[in-house]
Amino acid sequence: MATTRPVATVFEADSQKSKGTVTLPQVFSAPLRADVVRLVHTGMNKNKRQAMAVKDEAGYDTAAISWGTGRAVARIPRVPGGGTHRSGQGAFGNMCRGGGMFNPTKTWRRWHRKVNTTMKRHALASAISATGVPALVMARGHQISELNEIPCVVSKAQGISKTKDAVAMIRGLGAGAELEKAKASKKVRAGKGKMRNRRYVMRKGPLVVYAQDEGISRAFRNIPGVDVCSVERLNLLQLAPGGTFGRFVIWTEEAMKRLQKLFGTYNGGSTEKKGYTLPRAMMTNTDIARIINSNEVQSVLTPMKENTTKRLRQRKNPLKNASVLGRLCPYANTLKKIGKLAHQKGSAVQKNNAKKAVKKAAAKKSHKAAKKAFFKNLEAAYVPKVEEVAAEEE
Repeated sequence: MATTRPVATVFEADSQKSKGTVTLPQVFSAPLRADVVRLVHTGMNKNKRQAMAVKDEAGYDTAAISWGTGRAVARIPRVPGGGTHRSGQGAFGNMCRGGGMFNPTKTWRRWHRKVNTTMKRHALASAISATGVPALVMARGHQISELNEIPCVVSKAQGISKTKDAVAMIRGLGAGAELEKAKASKKVRAGKGKMRNRRYVMRKGPLVVYAQDEGISRAFRNIPGVDVCSVERLNLLQLAPGGTFGRFVIWTEEAMKRLQKLFGTYNGGSTEKKGYTLPRAMMTNTDIARIINSNEVQSVLTPMKENTTKRLRQRKNPLKNASVLGRLCPYANTLKKIGKLAHQKGSAVQKNNAKKAVKKAAAKKSHKAAKKAFFKNLEAAYVPKVEEVAAEEE
């Protein structure tokens, strides 16, 4: 829903003073459907295209004929004659120099698109509704920061017949920067369109909508960027150029009153568009969090399901992970610490290890003499027996 204001201020065209108010038609409360506007605009924009195609004789400007098989060349038609580079060259094919294009374009292509009437009316209502939202109008690039109010409604504007007075009216409303922006934006078109009677491009300025033409169209038609349109012939291509709604529109007081009859209300529908009622918003309350968390919604929702599946625990290497090693062997980390302390000079562990080493060396030294005596006695007892065995064998 665009705006819920009941009235809009009316400004006088000659003095720009507030004259009073006018009731805002309910079409300004229509939902903003950017998707519908873009879809309808795409279809409508195709309906002004002119059929175009390449000439059916293109690429056939030579009496070429294939040489046939047996000459070790491709069977593509070849240019006859001799004495020039052109003779013997391939022709007609889309891969050949001077040949025709593949799948040439035809004039009987489906150029136009049918758009549903109700869909066009819905898109138009949405585009009109967007003209009453300052944020959307500014987002489209219009310079309206000095404007008093959006939508901009002017009285006594339909009788303006001089361009000088028309420019003074727009500047007096506070849209002078918009006129300068449109005028300064005139550039030479990029591409071949500059050769086809559309040499220049210009940004869109304000759209002036009137109910009866009392000279207003003649006054505004020569101002750069300004478009003029009758309220009974409102066009989506003008209200949403490029498929983006939010154009800056200056309404005459008579046109604003005429809108109410054209589009009607939500209760009674339109009196002039047979069987048409304004589109309704899909949601009247857009506070999604409040709706979801309300007691009415939460009471009928199923409880959140708990995940009963066990997750596979990642196996870690105890040789690289100290905590895993500590769980497998509680004394392992203590041993690591003791091993580190053994290399620290002056630590209690190193002193204890030194004492053990001295004690071990003394014990080894005390056993050395006993070892020698043991082996000496063993040798003395063994050698005579060996000699006796040798004598017996002789």
